[in-house]
Amino acid sequence: MKARMLGAALAAASALGAAPALAFPDRPITIVLPYSPGSAADAYARALGEHFTRTMGQNVVVVNRDGGSGVVGMRYVATQPPDGHTIGITPMTAIVVQPWMVKGTGTAPENYAPVCGTNENVLGIFVRADSPIRDLPGLVAEGKKRAMSFGSPGPNSLPQLGVWRVQKATGVDFTHVPFRGDPPHLNELMGGRLDFSAGVVASGSELVNTGRLRLIAVFSEKRHPDYPDVPTAREQGIDALQYSPVGIYAPAGTPEPVLDKLEAACRTGVQDEQFLRVTKQMRVVVNYMSRADFTKLIQNEYQAYGPILRELGVTAD
Repeated sequence: MKARMLGAALAAASALGAAPALAFPDRPITIVLPYSPGSAADAYARALGEHFTRTMGQNVVVVNRDGGSGVVGMRYVATQPPDGHTIGITPMTAIVVQPWMVKGTGTAPENYAPVCGTNENVLGIFVRADSPIRDLPGLVAEGKKRAMSFGSPGPNSLPQLGVWRVQKATGVDFTHVPFRGDPPHLNELMGGRLDFSAGVVASGSELVNTGRLRLIAVFSEKRHPDYPDVPTAREQGIDALQYSPVGIYAPAGTPEPVLDKLEAACRTGVQDEQFLRVTKQMRVVVNYMSRADFTKLIQNEYQAYGPILRELGVTAD
């Protein structure tokens, strides 16, 4: 009799403990975007947020918390209660690169429960449309003749690291000017205050399509599907591959049932008509990854960047 009573009590306690997860979401959800408004990431994050609102029965608000190449916003996500009501969407910079470069970021993979991969931020190099530079070897040749400056969306960001790889591969030296997100440095480039920019291709697509900027190279393994005439860096003879997967992260310790619901919303979200319309308009390359595959990718990328950055002469400050 006592055993049955104890078993019933344990079952009741277990049910009570699982209730918050089963009720998820029971209040509005915040999606943190750790970059500035106005970028392609801002557009597709908000499109996903609208899908989450429709499918999860709660309002979903996208909040920009930019700074530190994604560290500011993603550190905030890591410190929130692990209940699924605050999540982040970001390229992998803050998770797999910054912890090797800056001590105490609080954004290493163990601080998160990855939810899904959503897309690839194909990275590239832009020059003004009136620039005589037509390709990456031409940029390197010019950089060996005179001092040249370039903008990126932040210190130690993946676009900056792509240019760093160009420098290491060719011996050229460029002056880096970091900004908070892509729009500010692209505006400076158009204003003639920078020689070139390294950023997400999608962020500069409108400027390329309207003839104000020229895309001269991409750092991906393949050419961008919307710009098939623009070769990769490797195709131009310069070994500068820089991959930038984007995904959704919850704080570490988030219950499995909550992660399951978030993953399901993500899976249908990247197939949503409105999301696909935004990504097509913004030249974003959709690349869904399941929670298991995305988690494995992030862990592998994190482990790979330690020796890569040491080889590049980078040590944590």
